[in-house]
Amino acid sequence: MPRTPRKFTLPDLVSHCPYSTRSNEHGAQVARASEAWLLADANFTAERREAFLGLRAGELTAACYPGADEEHLQVASDFMSFLFTLDDWSDEFNAEDTYGLAECVMRALNDPTGFETDKAAGKLAKSFFARYRRTAGPGCTRRFIDTMDLFFRAVTQQARDRAQGDIPSLEEYISLRWDTSGCKPCFALIEYAAGFDLPDEVVSHPTIRSLEEATNSFVTWSNDIFSYNVEQARRDNHNMIAVVMHQHNIALQEAVDLVGALCKLSIDRFEEDRQRLPSWGPDIDQDVAVYVQGLQNWIVGSLHWSFDSMRYFGREGAAIKRQRVVKLLPKQHNRQRKPPPDGSQIHAPR
Repeated sequence: MPRTPRKFTLPDLVSHCPYSTRSNEHGAQVARASEAWLLADANFTAERREAFLGLRAGELTAACYPGADEEHLQVASDFMSFLFTLDDWSDEFNAEDTYGLAECVMRALNDPTGFETDKAAGKLAKSFFARYRRTAGPGCTRRFIDTMDLFFRAVTQQARDRAQGDIPSLEEYISLRWDTSGCKPCFALIEYAAGFDLPDEVVSHPTIRSLEEATNSFVTWSNDIFSYNVEQARRDNHNMIAVVMHQHNIALQEAVDLVGALCKLSIDRFEEDRQRLPSWGPDIDQDVAVYVQGLQNWIVGSLHWSFDSMRYFGREGAAIKRQRVVKLLPKQHNRQRKPPPDGSQIHAPR
């Protein structure tokens, strides 16, 4: 019988990524303001508060929207903090709880001024999205709302899979993961932060769609590699590495290498798609160039942030980035579903 592995080696994604990192000049002060904004309503325990601050969501935002002014960066940073919190809450909920969370947030997004609620999730959504709508165009507003709906549909399905102990096929997982990642609404924020609204014929163009899919694939699948250790410790199989190991009956390192190869192919695909972009005229082409640069910022920004954040590697991020060796954490006892956190109180949103 093969021995259970004690460690695995990360693929060298940093060397394969040809892009330079940038950071918004307002990043530090906006990040601290965003943390205070979320903590004022989220009602975290001391342990969860420490984990949230170690996340460094504002630093990710500054790397992904380096050219945004302070006002737009604040909205983007608040959303990023909120999105990670939604992700953590939904990880602990069953499908019914997740549906209640989704209903509350979606009602807030659709009517941030008229919707009344005392739920933390709804209040936070109302706050950042009312500010978003002040300057956002109708196209990127619609895209943000639509892709948040896709996010919640996907995390609800994820909750069902977890409750039933199901491991989806690789094809099912990829389709679901492109939405559970939360990347799609973050792409709408590229338009918002830069102050333009791409025409529908641009957004629906196959090359633009392919660039978005390549970006989502890299961000999502690299995240599955980086988060695998903490997720396997808590016996969470909603991870591409776990899905590949199960479907192909292969060992951990082989699965990591396979997913790493897919990440590298995603960057190659992104560059090939960039060369195939058509022209829509000088004004629109300029906005498209900014949008594609924004997708590139997400690729490189999320990659380096993953080692700076304490979410995946604790305080060992810098060392693991250099050495690429991850020691497996011991598995926890069977996870017990937690009740919805006091701060969210998601049932029967008002």
